[in-house]
Amino acid sequence: MSHFLKRTWAEVNLDAIAHNFSVISRALTPGCRPIAIVKADAYGHGAVPVAKALDAAGADFFGVSNMEEALQLRRGGITHPILILSYTPPEEAAQLAENAIVQAVVTPDYAQKLNDTAAKAGCTVRVHIKLDTGMSRVGLPCRQAADTDEAVAEAAAICRLPKLKVEGAFTHFASADEQQDGGYTAGQFERFSQVVEQLRAQGFALPVRHCCNSAGIMLHPEMHLDRVRPGIILYGLAPDPSWMQSLWDLQPAMELKTVVSMVKTIPAGTPVSYGRTFTTDRPTTVATVPIGYADGYPRSMSGRARMLVNGHYAPVIGRVCMDQCMLDVTGIPGVEAGTIATVFGKDGDLTLPVEEIAALGSTISYEIVCLIGKRVPRVYLQHGEIVGYFNYIAE
Repeated sequence: MSHFLKRTWAEVNLDAIAHNFSVISRALTPGCRPIAIVKADAYGHGAVPVAKALDAAGADFFGVSNMEEALQLRRGGITHPILILSYTPPEEAAQLAENAIVQAVVTPDYAQKLNDTAAKAGCTVRVHIKLDTGMSRVGLPCRQAADTDEAVAEAAAICRLPKLKVEGAFTHFASADEQQDGGYTAGQFERFSQVVEQLRAQGFALPVRHCCNSAGIMLHPEMHLDRVRPGIILYGLAPDPSWMQSLWDLQPAMELKTVVSMVKTIPAGTPVSYGRTFTTDRPTTVATVPIGYADGYPRSMSGRARMLVNGHYAPVIGRVCMDQCMLDVTGIPGVEAGTIATVFGKDGDLTLPVEEIAALGSTISYEIVCLIGKRVPRVYLQHGEIVGYFNYIAE
């Protein structure tokens, strides 16, 4: 397709997704493979189209947050293993088994309930045991060396449950993206390794071990093990762009665009938008664009951010509204209704990275791309051509 309704939309470059997957795969130690993380609608990029592109690029294992996301992939035609990293009610054991979904187990009590429900349903559930080595979020506690024996005992008890097939174990690094984390990541890895080694010594194979998130993949190849879990780097963004963006040849996969709906010139002394927080100090050409916080463009960008219009930077003036905001396009030639404004991405020789918006909002790029709203269609590109379109409202 070449035509779509142009109000506000996100362009997702599937070639960039495939490129990033290739960069990641080539960097892994021999025998290690990725679990491609496509939770949160593939970080706002669109779970099914992204998973299909990754499948075509060689991905053979996917990670999501919850059952709904896993089933979405199954309905979309993904047949590879899917790991649910977060909570699924144990009452859903049959559905997990029926759809060949792997579930993370984080406590002995949860594992027992999942096992009991599976027994009643006459099925076996595939699981990975989560160890909490220092994130203090979920998992069998193993945050210090003194916890090791108890963690081993709890994990061994889970491995003995007859209706759970324990296929692996994993942990999550809390500060792997820090240039100097005082050995915290190394300590997490050491505690994880000790637990796994003791379990293997008791005869529990745990064939799939994985610790590394995106930062761990980039910075700690000695910790790659059997699998790694690339997330944000699949989408071309670095965990900490202040120093990691240049380490690998990653290509940002998303650009967010909108169009000018109206252009007007207002005199000096004219207030703009809610609360009159901005008043012009000269005759000003103002372009209104139909994007606001309901589309995922943060209200915190009011009077702080900028967009790209016809190859020039145009500052956001006044408060960002729910559905619209205003730009100062004074001196920018050729701006009229229908002119494209790039919220983040490229326009000619200029680039406005999503990290700039994140920094202005005191947050991270992960949050910005995940928050892009459901009324913003995703337009999928390959080889410079539009190959797909998804409108969450119209579907």
